Amino acid sequence: MGISTSSTATSLETEIDATITMKRAAADGVAEIRLSATDGSLLPEWTPGAHVDFILGSGLVRQYSLAGDPDDRSQYRFGVLLDPNSRGGSLEVHGSLSAGGEIRIRGPRNNFTFRNSETYVFVAGGIGITPLLPMIRAAEANGANWSLWYGGRTRSSMAFLEELLAYGERVNIYPEDERGFIPLKNVMAESGEALVYTCGPEPLLNAVVGAFDAVGKPARDLHLERFVARDVSDSRPTGTFEIELVESELVLTVPEDQTIVDVAREAGVLVFTSCEEGMCGTCETRVVSGTPVHLDSAKSPEQHDKDRTMAICVSRCASGRLVLDL
Repeated sequence: MGISTSSTATSLETEIDATITMKRAAADGVAEIRLSATDGSLLPEWTPGAHVDFILGSGLVRQYSLAGDPDDRSQYRFGVLLDPNSRGGSLEVHGSLSAGGEIRIRGPRNNFTFRNSETYVFVAGGIGITPLLPMIRAAEANGANWSLWYGGRTRSSMAFLEELLAYGERVNIYPEDERGFIPLKNVMAESGEALVYTCGPEPLLNAVVGAFDAVGKPARDLHLERFVARDVSDSRPTGTFEIELVESELVLTVPEDQTIVDVAREAGVLVFTSCEEGMCGTCETRVVSGTPVHLDSAKSPEQHDKDRTMAICVSRCASGRLVLDL
């Protein structure tokens, strides 16, 4: 069949053998890639904001946002930036993957959930446009009032411009070399009760948060997705703590220089991870009791506490012991 499942701490992750049906340049340094299931079956359902793991031939696993239409399960579409600071993933995607080739993928998984609203403001920086494309499509289909503010270094570096410009005056394009930066304070000041969705490099996200706070909008209305893990060095607690693993019937000590994942694996517990940087959510685990210190970027601390989960690849403990469903 080409589809299998692997058990994780919180769910069954679907793995699929996929065929690359298209690879083309979407902008300078950006490849548009489309995949279909090798056996011709329908791909798993997904919702706007979801991403998929690429399990690359080198063994690297990288996450890329779905940029297509959730109603079209015959294919998945992605935009992948050739990152000069890449740890190897984007170099391999751009250099080794080609139309007609095959790749194994895992997911989808969604840590950037699209909520219903009558009004939206979308802010994208560079390749951060990819998860916003299906959100914009959904907002348009639902008759919502929305606007997009899309920035990039140059017009030629900004992917999917042609399809976005078809939406008309709702789309505001800001190539830095032509127009400078997006006037975020003005955008946020005029956003009213809109939900704000943003994705892009860290300087853009910091600027959005600053503009958002400056106009006094409630934090619940801002939704963002990062390219890299946030800097949590100042909030990382020191010292050791214990973990009680309910399913494995183990009590283990986590030293200051190791993660929960490290310690669990050393004890022979099967733990699935991907990025191990707190970005992807693969290692998300249910918390039975105890007080986690959430250090990941996959979810907000408030969402983790609501769901009673934590990302065990980076997060720590403030209560001496964590009891985990692992």
